[in-house]
This record gives sequence, structure tokens and C-alpha cells, in this order.
Amino acid sequence: MGPLTVPFPFKIGSYLTSMLLDDPGYTGTIQRGTHTLPERHNSPEREAIFDDSATIQSDAYRYTYADIMERVRKALGRQHSSTSTSEYEPLTGTEEANPLEGSTVLEGQHELPFSWIDYGIFALLGVAMLWAWNMFLAAAPYFTARFAGDVWIQSHFQSAILTVSTVTNLGAMLVLTSIQYSASYPFRINLALVINVFAFSLLTASTVIGLSASPTLYLVFLLATVAAAAWAAGLIQNGAFAFAASFGRPEYMQAIMAGQGIAGVLPPIAQVFTVLVFPPEKDQNTSIKEPSPEDGQTSAFVYFLTAVVVSVAALLSFVPLVRRHNHIIENRMVEQMNESMHSIEEAERAARKVTSLWRLFTKLHWLAIGVALTFIATMFMPVFTAKIHSVKENSGALYQPSAFIPLGFFFWNLGDLSGRVATILPFSLRHRPFALFVLSIIRFGILPLYLLCNIDGRGAIVSSDFFYLFIVQLIFGLTNGWLGSSFMMASGEWVDEGEREAAGGFMGLCLVAGLSIGSLLSFSVAGV
Repeated sequence: MGPLTVPFPFKIGSYLTSMLLDDPGYTGTIQRGTHTLPERHNSPEREAIFDDSATIQSDAYRYTYADIMERVRKALGRQHSSTSTSEYEPLTGTEEANPLEGSTVLEGQHELPFSWIDYGIFALLGVAMLWAWNMFLAAAPYFTARFAGDVWIQSHFQSAILTVSTVTNLGAMLVLTSIQYSASYPFRINLALVINVFAFSLLTASTVIGLSASPTLYLVFLLATVAAAAWAAGLIQNGAFAFAASFGRPEYMQAIMAGQGIAGVLPPIAQVFTVLVFPPEKDQNTSIKEPSPEDGQTSAFVYFLTAVVVSVAALLSFVPLVRRHNHIIENRMVEQMNESMHSIEEAERAARKVTSLWRLFTKLHWLAIGVALTFIATMFMPVFTAKIHSVKENSGALYQPSAFIPLGFFFWNLGDLSGRVATILPFSLRHRPFALFVLSIIRFGILPLYLLCNIDGRGAIVSSDFFYLFIVQLIFGLTNGWLGSSFMMASGEWVDEGEREAAGGFMGLCLVAGLSIGSLLSFSVAGV
């Protein structure tokens, strides 16, 4: 009989070890040396020698080496097809006696302690996730100047950016979510950040070289970088949500959502500040000067360069987080490692339960539909916000559209960030997914309030900037942040532990699907 390799110390009393030794009542920790195992049924006492090579060698076992290895496979949930074990097992029922099956977290072990360092890194990943897209929005005046030679492109480039981005992002999420067993989520995150660094380095360089390129050529270049950034967004959305879910702490999922909120707040602040400090030039008739190819060149350079810096910072900070994750997985799975597993990643994949998207939907249907509805409603906000003017437009620079419109985005994003942060408070509806779903439907009732505001300067039914900024924008953003984060955080609590990574990626897919559907439906109010 060949030796069975195990790591030291080898804990007795766990599910796996009791299966090997056929004695669930034996507890303790086996160190090096010779140990006498207790009698079981009518079998004689058995001695097991644990030598320096960390192997169990005993001819006195009732089971052969093949028997033991079969027990290991069963304990790891890796039975052959002859066992006819279904792909999905319910959360309740007889299978509760087998906590190791398909799980990356061992029952009975200490819960992973919360770390503010890890929280900060996940928040930075959330910032990097949306910062790139926000830089495309912030650089819109620069793009308008670059396309000044072609009226059609100048009028439609934003729609082209939106279409390429949403279609590419949704396609990436569909492909990545369907790949579970062989997925390396840290690799997806790293690859996304590298793509962002490369794409925005090119965009940064384009602000100082190639300025004589035709509008058509520059549009092709721009859409190519948009597609690359959108694919990177799909990679990091799928990877970050799944990676955070694998830690088993909903606070880290909330950290990603909070980071996204931070990425939404900072750009409009910068825009408002820029307009107030460097107001647009006016001609002799007091009208705003027509855009020229040089307009926005410096600001666009800064926008794109900050995207590079944020991606590099996230890439560097992610390294220690991956090391910590691997250390956690090693500790959790020390009793699952056998001689056929040569790495932490291989052991983690062995315990990962592959679950179809439909089965995830059956478990998470209220959460999945709810998060999609939340972001469908949200995508109407940019259309209205870009059209609403202050009711005191002639009262100062802050009330001019060039500053007031970014101010509207700021208040919405401030509410969004506050809502995301608020989910860390004790009050929560994560255990009531249907209630969250109902709230996502009720939230559509806020949209008609935009029609009461000063759209395109035609006058407001409710003549108050306070009503628009604090009642409409702030509350609409607050509900988006709180509901969106609650849906994402709740997903890990309604699936088996071995399905948490897949559930995180699936919820990210539903979020992106909501953004895509909402962006298309938002064209229905574009003419308002």
C-alpha cells in the first residue's frame, strides 16, 4: 500500500479526516510521531506512523489506499459520474451533513477577520472599475473639438461611444460568466488593469501627437480604445465581484460598490472647479466661443493620465491582496489537499462548484432582476441631467449650464456614494430579497420628478434648484447606491459557499445587462 501524503499538522475531528480514519469521535491534532487510533466496531487497535515526510503509512488500516483515495474524492465532491450526483444541491436537506462538498470555505473553521487594508484595496478596484468610463465622459468637450471638422461625427460620437461600450461590456460579461471552473479571477483583474494602462496611455499620447488626424480616423481610434476599455471593464467587473465573494465577507463587495461611487463623485467636482476657475471664453456678443482643436487639450491630457495612474495604483495594490487570498485558501483547504494537487489554484478549482447561469438565476432571481431594474432606471438620469438648467441661470457662474450640469451629476453621485456606504450600517434587507426587488420597482416613481424641473431652460413646474439637486438628484442617487450594493452583497448569502465566486460574476452580469437595457431605453426620453 502506498503512502498518503498530507500536510502537518493534520487535524482530526473534521469531516475529511473522520472519513479517512473511519472514526468521527476521534479529535485532536496529529503531529509527527506514532499514534494509536481508538478501536472501532470489532477492529483491533491500529497504529499510524507520521514521519518527517508527512505521510500516513499503516498496513493495519481496514481500508486500502484506493479506498482512502476514493473517500478523499467523495469528501472533495469529485465523484465519478457513476455516483449520479446532481450539479446543484439545495441549501437545505440531507446534504447539509456534507459541508465540504463544493465549498472553498471549511465549516467549523474560524471566520475570516475583517481587514480595513483589504477593504481599501477592494475600494480602489471599484474606483478603477468606473474611472476609465468617467474619463470618457469628462473628455467630451475635447472630443467635440477634435471632431469639429465633421458635423455628423460631432453630433453622434457620444452615441457611438455608448453603443460600442455597452455591447462590448455585455458580451465580455456573458463570455466570462459562462467560464467558471477554469476561471482565474485574479488574472482577469490584472489583465483588465493592464489593458486600461495601455489604452489610456495611447489616449494620453493622442492629446499631444497626431492632432492633424482626420475626424474619421480619430473616431476609429477612439472607438477602438473604447472597446478595449469596455472589455477591460467586463474583465474587472466579473473578476472583482467574484474575487470579493470568495472571501466570504459582504463588506468587501460593498467596498467595490463604494469605490465605484467615489469614481463618480470626483470627476464632476473637477469639472465644476475647472469651469469656475477657468470660465469659457466669450466673444463680443457674449456667446460662448465655438470649439477649436486646441480646446480641452490640457484637461483631456490630465483626465487620461489620471486613468493610467489609477490603474497602475490598483495593479500594484492588488499584489498583496492576491497573496493574502492564496494564504487564506491554503489554510482553509489544507485538509483537502492531496498528492494530485500541486498548487493553491488547482486545489481551489477542485473545490469550486460549477453552476449553470440558469441554476444561479433560480436561486437569485429576485436579486438578479432587482439589480437589473435598479440600473435600468439609473440610465435615464444622464439624459435628464444633461438637459436641466438652473432656475437662476443669470445669477452667477455656478448657475451657468457649463457648471450647473456637472453640479447636478455631483449631487447624484454624492447620493450614490452615500447609499453605497450606508449598506455597511447594521440595518439591512439582504435577508429579504423580495423586499429589495419591490423597492427597485418603486424607484421608477422618481423619474417623473425630472419633468418638473427646468428642462432645456423652458421653465420649471417646481421652480427650485433645491428641489432638483436635493430631492430629485440626491435621493435618486441614494436609492441607486443603497439598492445596488444591497443586491450585490446579498447574493453571497443565498448560494452555497462553493458557488459564491460564480454568483458574484453572475450578479455583475445582471448589473451590466441593466445598464445596457437602460441605455437603450433612455433614447425614448432623449427628445423631451
